[in-house]
Amino acid sequence: MRIIFEEHHYAAACVQNELKGICTLQDVDKYISVSYVGYFYNPIPEIKDCVFILPKVLLEDKEITTEDGKKTKIEIIANIPTVIDENGNERWVTPEDIISPQGQEKYLPKDYRKFIYEFSVWMYRSLNVYRQNNRDSKAIYYKTLPQEGRGRRHEASTFLDIILSLIRFNNENQNFFIYTIKNLHSGHNKINWTRTISKSQCVVQGNDVVYLNPVNKKRKINFEEELFVIFFSILYYLNDNYGFKAHINCNYDLLIGKQFNLYLRGLGKVRLRQIRYKYFSDKTLQLWDLCYAFFEYAYKINVNMNQHEYLLAKSFEHVFEAMIDDLIGDTDIPKGLKEQYDGKLVDHMYIYDDLVKSDDDDQKDIYYIGDSKYYKNGHNLGKKSIYKQYTYARNVIQWNIDLFANKNEYDEEERYKQIRLRNDDSDPLTEGYNVIPNFFISAYVNKDHSYVEKDNIKIHLNGKEKEHSTDVSSQFEDRLFDRDTLILSHYDVNFLYVIYLYSRNKSSEKSTWRSKVRQLFRDEIRNVLQNKYKFYAMKSKGNPIAGEEFIKEHFKELQGKLYRPYVDNNLYALALSTETNTNPTENDAYKLLSEFFIIDEVTLGDNPQKSLEKKVQQYQIDHPYTNVPQEWLAEYHIERYINDYFVVGMYHDQEHWDWITGKNDKGTLIYNVRLDSGRNGAQKKSHIRKLRPKFAILYEENHEAENNYHVFRIHDYAIMSQERMEKALYPSNHGGPKGEYFVFRFDDEVSFGKIDINKLILSRSQDTANAYIKGEPIFATGSELLEFKP
Repeated sequence: MRIIFEEHHYAAACVQNELKGICTLQDVDKYISVSYVGYFYNPIPEIKDCVFILPKVLLEDKEITTEDGKKTKIEIIANIPTVIDENGNERWVTPEDIISPQGQEKYLPKDYRKFIYEFSVWMYRSLNVYRQNNRDSKAIYYKTLPQEGRGRRHEASTFLDIILSLIRFNNENQNFFIYTIKNLHSGHNKINWTRTISKSQCVVQGNDVVYLNPVNKKRKINFEEELFVIFFSILYYLNDNYGFKAHINCNYDLLIGKQFNLYLRGLGKVRLRQIRYKYFSDKTLQLWDLCYAFFEYAYKINVNMNQHEYLLAKSFEHVFEAMIDDLIGDTDIPKGLKEQYDGKLVDHMYIYDDLVKSDDDDQKDIYYIGDSKYYKNGHNLGKKSIYKQYTYARNVIQWNIDLFANKNEYDEEERYKQIRLRNDDSDPLTEGYNVIPNFFISAYVNKDHSYVEKDNIKIHLNGKEKEHSTDVSSQFEDRLFDRDTLILSHYDVNFLYVIYLYSRNKSSEKSTWRSKVRQLFRDEIRNVLQNKYKFYAMKSKGNPIAGEEFIKEHFKELQGKLYRPYVDNNLYALALSTETNTNPTENDAYKLLSEFFIIDEVTLGDNPQKSLEKKVQQYQIDHPYTNVPQEWLAEYHIERYINDYFVVGMYHDQEHWDWITGKNDKGTLIYNVRLDSGRNGAQKKSHIRKLRPKFAILYEENHEAENNYHVFRIHDYAIMSQERMEKALYPSNHGGPKGEYFVFRFDDEVSFGKIDINKLILSRSQDTANAYIKGEPIFATGSELLEFKP
């Protein structure tokens, strides 16, 4: 077998004969470079051999120092040890060294020769699968491959010759197998009456003679049948190991598993030699030749040498891209995402779990954008590729925005409507964008040339195991959740395993690997993010609405740092760069938020809801209400709450005030409104719930003329029975609790400036249409309160 490498620059004199009829064009420096990958048979008298063009991924660049001290780069065969040349100098093995079989014998280790021999089969299978799946593709050139015949003989120098010949013999000789097996088994179950009468006793019943132990004809060892067992066992091995589809039409117990491995290790050749001279027909001799050739690679078989056969891929990067897409990508991608409107075509895209959400939330997905890069082993990315990949992501963002702005026609794409990169419905506050996983996939070849590794997956990052190679493009520093911040990772996959999996073409194996590699990519990208950012989950110490107002007030300082990925919309994700902040807790945004929020560091994938809720509750117990000087209170503006409701309520005395401000069983800020319709000032719970007041203004009974009051943000609401109010230590000096109460739970006290509460109460008491009762709660909108500001 002759070996050529794709895109390697050969001196024309080295490969002119090998490439005759395929490619002989020289550049101005008299070098030839082949842009094909595959297999062809060259019948010219100087060659008369198979030429295999290997993919460039088996090569790597190596920097060497020349005799004059200058450094230069040469292409060498990857993962091959150095050799000693004729002058006793140590050097690398180059593609020129192993063009001929003699060079391969001299420079290639035995294991590598075995690898190349088998690799030819996998390459044939992968190109054939691609040809079958992409019949309209112009990337494959195909002509009938070698067949056995009765013409001139030549040494079968590739495993591929032997395998294809075995499969072709099976396809063309089904009648031969059926006829022979039928004849072999005929008469085996007939009774030998001579031996039965002479050897066994009979029972006479009337006119009938019954023999209880008839003797059948003894079966002799049949060597043709054993040959068939060996042949069909080989076919089973090819189907199972390489993914061929050879038909096995027999009921024999085949040699499989460990038993067949013994034949591969030498028993096959031994047994075939033992039964060699038992065959006389042309067909059985031909079958014996093929089986023996399988076990003994160098055995000669008849091959028709009158044709120029080939299976070649031009621009193998398209084949590699199709392999990766078949193994990891989704096929039902709508136009505009993969085939983008600016003419760009994304290599791979699929929908999978997003990076920031908790793993127990199965409702959120994200686009994964991948690009195949078919490089030499260890080759680095160029700037052009990086900028193109960023453009792909920006186009996807714009497509998603257009989808929800009704600018394109994908109403039927419900799956894609579930993805919002900036979810305006659930997150109008932070204006944060979700992180889009964006990555390159290139190939490497394992040092031991193994096809299948532990767990069938091994991911390298930029050719170096366990090292991350990630670019971050951003317009503003420390804004992960920003439309202009894009993360781009680079992964290497085992090229041999990709060939192996794609060639076998088994949907169950591909599905299993697809699930594993998608999860692995997600985990690795998460690791990249957590190397570059600290992630936190946070929740307001008090009323969530107060937390929202705080974020609105400080939007500029927090933009791009916050996002809402969790099921609980009152939880926020905070991301702070560890590259711009050595200690993120010293970051200005962190300090600002920590005044108003409980903040927990989290690992991506964790659900912080329960932990944060406990800490918020504990904080409220540990920080009971104390009167805060007016000038220290956070100031809000009524103008921002024009359409929101305020409840203006009365408390009786100091004891009642103490109960409101924490002297209760929970130590929280609470306020009660009567619901018992038989009591003065009672309200309807449905009415309160409909109004959903955001703030409470409390004044002391009979002191409303002083205009001394307290304003609290309302955290949430509850209905409490008389018994529950008693357990909550409600004061008994006014007759104790009676009936049900609507209870508001507060956050910290805030300020809205001066409001003439006395004037508001007087205006309601003069409203005879509403029959106001002194002391009952008043519900007023922000616009109404503005009328009572001095």
